[in-house]
Amino acid sequence: MQADIILETGRLILRMPVIGDFETYAALMASSRSTGMGGPFDKRGAWGLFCHDVAQWQLLGHGALMVDLKETGECVGQVGINGGPLFPENELGWLLYDGFEGRGIAMEAALAMRDWGRDVRGLPSLVSYVSPDNHASIAVAERIGGVLDNHAARPEPDDLVFRHFAR
Repeated sequence: MQADIILETGRLILRMPVIGDFETYAALMASSRSTGMGGPFDKRGAWGLFCHDVAQWQLLGHGALMVDLKETGECVGQVGINGGPLFPENELGWLLYDGFEGRGIAMEAALAMRDWGRDVRGLPSLVSYVSPDNHASIAVAERIGGVLDNHAARPEPDDLVFRHFAR
């Protein structure tokens, strides 16, 4: 397992999830904010997703990292590269906890994870699957250089697919 993965940006530390992250994660997944990810989820469903995020490191060599603010140490969300049988391609995804939107945090975290996937893992392409109603995530995908790919396979028929680098 890649338990030593820590990425740093100017304002953020991206680190492996720990059990203490679960309750806040589960609260987000139980809220309407998770509808673009197939939610809301009960605690059992959130636990399955959380474990999936962690297990991918062992199984695929990539997965989710929690996003902490350097200044305070507060965990404000998650960013990750998802793969395996639930995703047609390796997906760059992000989520922020309530109250942390609009500060460029998702963009900063997604850029770090995207670059790590390309430069360290050598992934030839990443995509982001975004609900067409999630205007904030569409903006993040575009700001980090994602290009709409109308021909890409998608896990949900209505998802928009943003490609981050060549196939």
